[in-house]
Amino acid sequence: MTTVTSPPAFPSAFPHTSVEPSVLYFGTPVVLLSTENADGTFNLAPMSSAWALGQTLVLGLGTEGQSARNLAVRPDVVVSLPGPGQWQAVERLAPLTGRFPVPASKPRGCRFEPDKFGAAGLTPQPSVTVRPPRVAECPLQLEARAVDVRPDAGGEFTVVEAAVRRVHATSDIVVPGTGHIDPVAWSPLVHNFRHYFGLGPELGHTYRSETARD
Repeated sequence: MTTVTSPPAFPSAFPHTSVEPSVLYFGTPVVLLSTENADGTFNLAPMSSAWALGQTLVLGLGTEGQSARNLAVRPDVVVSLPGPGQWQAVERLAPLTGRFPVPASKPRGCRFEPDKFGAAGLTPQPSVTVRPPRVAECPLQLEARAVDVRPDAGGEFTVVEAAVRRVHATSDIVVPGTGHIDPVAWSPLVHNFRHYFGLGPELGHTYRSETARD
């Protein structure tokens, strides 16, 4: 006989409701991905499924997008991080795709655009270690090379692991005399359930911080 154990009862001082959001972008940085097309031109795409593990970037891309297709055969990539002031340029990129014809999986209203930099009003800046350009207006830029490109468990997305080769930052967000990014000066553009936000005032820091002011 199987005994069914009920979950333990805890005080409900903070009641929660079960919800089913259509997306789980619960507050992640927006990045702009530069990759190389087959004809030697470059694609630029916004995304918000990116995080870092040491010197490795993990990127989550739609499988049918141009970025994923490019990285499967040409591993060079630049991850440029815009600040809050660039959100409108990011949004100008949002309905564009570098694929023609437009894949059926793309949202309604999406259109093909071969010149993503021009359409967004952004400036390509030569990279040092990879072929795709950086986005000049972005305060933080990471040149990288994909070392693993694979489908996710559900087959809907492509997961990319990319090794960072060079980091560029504007001088105003670097702690003087160091190689550290100043967390007070640097504010990433955050994608929070499909809305754009910057950071608020500092609340504190971890015990491992190398830039604490107290």
